[in-house]
Order: sequence, then C-alpha cells, then structure tokens
Amino acid sequence: PVFNPGIVMEGGSVEFNGRGTLMTTTACLLNENRNPHLNQAQIEEYLHNFYGVDHILWLGDGIIGDDTDGHIDDITRFVNEDTVLTVVEENKNDANYEILQENLKLLHQMRLENGKQLNVVELPMPKPVIYEDQILPASYANFYISNETVIVPTFQDLKNDDRALDTIQQCFPTRRVVGINSVDLIWGLGSFHCLSQQEPSIIV
Repeated sequence: PVFNPGIVMEGGSVEFNGRGTLMTTTACLLNENRNPHLNQAQIEEYLHNFYGVDHILWLGDGIIGDDTDGHIDDITRFVNEDTVLTVVEENKNDANYEILQENLKLLHQMRLENGKQLNVVELPMPKPVIYEDQILPASYANFYISNETVIVPTFQDLKNDDRALDTIQQCFPTRRVVGINSVDLIWGLGSFHCLSQQEPSIIV
C-alpha cells in the first residue's frame, strides 16, 4: 500500500526511537515554506496518523548553513530507545553556540513516551567549514546507521574528528564506526544521512 498524506515532510526532518517517540524541530516543520495551512497541532496529527507514533518532541532551530531550515538529522539523533547524540558548540563566539545550548536545555527537560528522561550524549561540532564565504552545515550527527557499521562524516578537523568518532563508537558497541572525509560532500549542503533519505520516482 502507498499512502500520500499530501504534505511536505522530508525524511531528514524526523527522527524516531522505535518505541513510539518522534523528534523534530519547530524551525523546519513549522516553517511557513512547508505547510503554511497547518498549525502545530495539525502537523502533530499527521505525524501520529502516518508514522504511527504516540509521542512527539520538538527542538528549536537547526545549525547555521543548513538550507533545510533545521533538519533534525544535523543536530540530534536517537541511538537507542532512550539515548540521543546531540551536537554542542564549545566556542561561545560561534553562531551555533546559543542555538545548540537551547536545544540541549530542551533535551534535558524532555520525557519519552514512557515518562523516562532522555539519556543525552554530547557530540562536538567540527570547526566551521566554509566554501566561497558560505558556512556549510557540517555536523557529525549526519551519520548513517547500517546493519553492521555507522558511517560518520569527518571534516579534516584534527581536534574533533576523533573525539566524535570515539563518542559515537561508545554509543554503538555492536557496530563498527567508520569515519569518511565529507569536506567535498558537504559542499552540496548534506552528508551521509542526507544521501540515504528519499529518492525521487523515475518514470521509464
């Protein structure tokens, strides 16, 4: 069966814990360029009906340079039913610092569908990746989870690449974490999780 809800809903805008909870951002799903005829309650109704989830958690803004208006897959990812990896900027002068601190605060206040508090694991942000004066949405959170491995974007950042890989490996003890240089790929404003999302239909 094929269902067409008739709304704009990209795969990178939603994240699931597999137990009934969905996480997203207000910056993306409530953006007037998506579904301006729907308010937050109506959007939640679509999420409940078409994803089969019982519980919805909302973060705020996405990272600077993200042309998707704040996809969740660049900031916070579930690694199991009650643990999330979330990116945090350590440089207080960086434009992402306040944005990610606010999201971190929200995560610590959130509860899952069973009332349990989230286990929040912090990931560093890479140093800024800039191309032709444009800040690109480089983030270690844009990893892809396969059956046996986790493919993680790296950004030639000697300070943070290994830290991020080690942190992610601790969260996936049964999978091999593999870092792949994503500096060239991020010029397209996305990385490995973005590449794994929806593909267009092809009419032959």
